[in-house]
Amino acid sequence: MTTPPPIGGAPGTPAGGPGPVPPRPAHPPAAEAPAGPKAESTGYTPGDGLLSWLPLRPTIRIRLTLLYGGMFLMAGVVLLVLMYYFVQQAFEDASLPNLTLGPGVKIVTQDGSEITANNFNQYLDHMQATQAHAALATLLRKALTALVCLAVIAFMAGYALAGRVLHPLGRITRTAREVASSEMHRRIQMEGPDDELKELADTFDEMLDRLDRSFDSQRRFVANASHELRTPLAINRTLLEVQLSDPNASPDLQQLGKTLLATNERSEQLVEGLLLLARSDNELTDRRPVELSEVALRALEQIRPEAATREVVLRPGLEPATVSGNGILLERIALNLLQNAVRYNVPDGWVEISTATSPGGGGELVVTNTGPVVPGYELEHIFEPFRRVKGADRTRSDRGVGLGLSIVRSVVRAHGGTIEATPRTGGGLTIRVRIPGA
Repeated sequence: MTTPPPIGGAPGTPAGGPGPVPPRPAHPPAAEAPAGPKAESTGYTPGDGLLSWLPLRPTIRIRLTLLYGGMFLMAGVVLLVLMYYFVQQAFEDASLPNLTLGPGVKIVTQDGSEITANNFNQYLDHMQATQAHAALATLLRKALTALVCLAVIAFMAGYALAGRVLHPLGRITRTAREVASSEMHRRIQMEGPDDELKELADTFDEMLDRLDRSFDSQRRFVANASHELRTPLAINRTLLEVQLSDPNASPDLQQLGKTLLATNERSEQLVEGLLLLARSDNELTDRRPVELSEVALRALEQIRPEAATREVVLRPGLEPATVSGNGILLERIALNLLQNAVRYNVPDGWVEISTATSPGGGGELVVTNTGPVVPGYELEHIFEPFRRVKGADRTRSDRGVGLGLSIVRSVVRAHGGTIEATPRTGGGLTIRVRIPGA
């Protein structure tokens, strides 16, 4: 199993094709587990910047709250410093007039010390400075207490205000999620003042309109192509079968008819594979509980005749596992993987298929087979359409058209699952598919 199959076939560029098929984007969806080594990300990481030191990524609401509260706290600190400075200056500028005690007059303080006329004004200055210092200390303590309380209130008010400001963004996010579930007819239709958020919502609605028209055009194209491409191929197959059934046909004509019939069959497989690939690229909206072991068992029964012809032993190990999705498409996953494993095998080889419940919920389908050795650096290419591993036979037409694993990956993406391929020691592959549960 060194190359990806089609609907059940192998990859390979059809002879006489219009040219190489453009590869898929370099960055697959996050749900897909890459088959090869991971590339280092050099893009923006949420949380980078002034708050990157936090152990958790702060949300934009938290960041706005910290911004509002921090600005209030900074303004309060500046105001407190200025108020302390001005009050201190006011105390320093305030002074008592010089007083003189009469002859023989003495003042006795509470501690028993006597104040005479010579040191009376010094005592007054000392008492004034002491009282001013005590008043400033009290002012500072009460102001700091008030500032802390107001800062707490400011952070709470900032959190509520940030939630109010970000409410339209939450509406945009919910609509985007609904659209991501293939509800392309959903729109935000935000009302209110003509500000930046309404401009963003209107722009998003315009983008959805264009995408909706594009997807409708694609669906119409697939439907029309399905009819226009299948009909002439079916007519050609019928005419060739009628010609081959003629007992008076010469051996050369019989051989030519068989060759043309095989070519026509390959074209039909290519058309069916491309149409299925186009239909399965979107995420499913109608999901139902599906027993993964039953799906695998149906695919196993369909592949038994071909496995017997190629002298490949099938080893089922099916355990109950319930997933959420489309039963027909899930059966296509199992069938394509089995066809790929049987057709890219060795005589007296084996194919093992197993199903089980995933640790995190959902189900897991694993197909392992013997076969030629697959280099590790080729694993990243086996899921691309019309791709073959180097050294694969490009002349045989019984191995399909090279869309099998591409369809598998597309269907797995539509179910929100992951697919991973690893080479076996001694040859062959192990392909692991995980589908989320209900």
